[in-house]
Amino acid sequence: MYLCSMKINPIYKVRKVAGENIILLQGKNSGDMTRVVAFNASALLMWDSLQGKDFTVDDAVKVLLDNYEVEESVARADAEKWVATIKENGLLLAE
Repeated sequence: MYLCSMKINPIYKVRKVAGENIILLQGKNSGDMTRVVAFNASALLMWDSLQGKDFTVDDAVKVLLDNYEVEESVARADAEKWVATIKENGLLLAE
């Protein structure tokens, strides 16, 4: 799905608010709404492990496999979903 190398945009920081790990995405103009991206434990682990590095989906899969007892197919599906979500929300540096 995502074969090229990616990099998390360093301007975004995960904050803990009311027990949730989130990133607030401000709207670009007054008509845009602020969005919240919430991270569960595995999403936060991938974020923290891959931040500041060029990475691929395979790298995200490895993070999950190294930290959880899960089948590779499950780790790959989760990693691909995570990459799609952060890409969709503009959290990756422009390609």
